[in-house]
Amino acid sequence: MVRRYRSRVRIYFEILSVIQEEGKAPPTHILYKANLSHKRLQKYLEELMVAGAIEELEEEGKKFYRLTVKGGELLCALRRVVEFMEGIGLPS
Repeated sequence: MVRRYRSRVRIYFEILSVIQEEGKAPPTHILYKANLSHKRLQKYLEELMVAGAIEELEEEGKKFYRLTVKGGELLCALRRVVEFMEGIGLPS
């Protein structure tokens, strides 16, 4: 049995998709829906924040993440890449 790992592109796509679906998402929702460990999630969230794709909010002492305009554009681009790769039979 060959184990396939998700690419960085796929992981960014899944994280941004979860945040878009919810409007603003707490880390636990992203963690479960994107199927990531806490450590890996923190790493990817930090990378996306540094890139300006997401922003961290705090409401009533709880953290949430929201897409920025740049994050919405990135999600659209990643969606096209993922669909293209899957369309020609490559794993994304």
